[in-house]
Amino acid sequence: MALESPRVRFAPAPSGYLHVGSARSALFNWLFAKRFNGTFILRIEDTNADLAKPEFYNAITSPLEWLGLRWDEGPYYQSQRIEKYIEAVANLIDSKLAYCCECTREEIDERNKETGFRGGYDGYCRDREVQDGPGITIRFMTPKTGIVEIDDLIRGKVQFQNSELEDFVIRRGNGTPVFLIANAVDDADMRITHVIRGEDLLNTTPKVILLWEGLGFGEAPKYAHLPLLVGDDRKKLSKRRHSVALSDFQNQGILPEAMINYLALLGWGPPDGKEIRPIDEMIDLFDLESVNKSPAYFDEKKLKHINGEYLQDLLPEDFAILANSYFEKIGWQPANLNLKALTNLAPDLQERTEILADLKPLVDWIFEEKTPEEKNEKEIKKINKAMRSEKVVEVLDLVIEQLQTCSWDEKSIGEVISGVSEVLNARSQVPVRIAVTGRRVGLPLYKPMAILDRSLIIKRLIDTRSKLT
Repeated sequence: MALESPRVRFAPAPSGYLHVGSARSALFNWLFAKRFNGTFILRIEDTNADLAKPEFYNAITSPLEWLGLRWDEGPYYQSQRIEKYIEAVANLIDSKLAYCCECTREEIDERNKETGFRGGYDGYCRDREVQDGPGITIRFMTPKTGIVEIDDLIRGKVQFQNSELEDFVIRRGNGTPVFLIANAVDDADMRITHVIRGEDLLNTTPKVILLWEGLGFGEAPKYAHLPLLVGDDRKKLSKRRHSVALSDFQNQGILPEAMINYLALLGWGPPDGKEIRPIDEMIDLFDLESVNKSPAYFDEKKLKHINGEYLQDLLPEDFAILANSYFEKIGWQPANLNLKALTNLAPDLQERTEILADLKPLVDWIFEEKTPEEKNEKEIKKINKAMRSEKVVEVLDLVIEQLQTCSWDEKSIGEVISGVSEVLNARSQVPVRIAVTGRRVGLPLYKPMAILDRSLIIKRLIDTRSKLT
């Protein structure tokens, strides 16, 4: 695809959070703009006065900044451009392409119930010359014949029969414009060349194009409608059924690089099949024609796997700094927490961490004074069963005895615990791990044990031993 400086826009409505589907739309717009040396524009669709607030704006801009999707122009706020939309509505009225309607929603529904009409608004006020005033809506006069054809860059040719489109509202009864007229005006004003957005907005496209033509804006932008995102139930992602807020994944410890990488794979994939790659390579490879029409499955397991790959690629020092920053973010800063120990343990931690939220259960026993308590009921049952096994008391007694005199290093600690296993012909590491860490599984045991004071390790072993008799 050869293009000259396309102008694309990401135009979310404020909602208090950025949906992963919206983040994917933002990314595809950004990739397209970067791929063809274009302009990425941020526009906030806040014609709803209740959502025109700084905190709602921040819920859009902060996640975009976290992802590294910096906009070239904007943000523009539709709430600051209302006069332009009202002027466009007036132009359509003057051109006899829009009219006043006094029907309430209840009246429309009642008539449709009586007549059996199922096309939405029945055009009742179309020829009644209703005068404007309080509570009066303005409707666009949709042609009764003809079609609107969209040459969608992803879905191909899509046709809409005008006869199946109702006379839709472009100004509400309270005098505020709806997003359809705002979109048409803004896209023309901002010289948008391509509109890349979710498939769920496809049915609004013919209305915007009719407005575009009615206002005499000339050639309309090219459209590309991205496939829906679905969850593991194969239903459209929704906050009620799925994790959809980008901030949720950020709080779990998903890296922005991993999130960008994964979002790029939702409906599109590099032609060489290599999925994990830096963003600069994605820019060079991205094109809309290879975006799939079918719904894209938002697989949290795959996202976490990709995140784990990014974590494993970090240098131990960088991983330790990242881990420490995450602990600060969640408010976990025990007195003994230190970067040197985290760096020392980093290789083992990186192998076992997919998201940063995995870290605390791996290291809390090292940096907290008390042994953490397991809260998972299934694990508690397994721990109790393991500690009731034959020779557990003998194992702990012998380990306690020998750890008091051995050299305090990883190798010597390992030799003591392995030696006890051989002498007693019994499993020794599991009861020691449970006594020291409070859990059945975790990091390789001996290195972190050597980080701790001998007295603390022995105290934990003795405390556990005392509860077994």
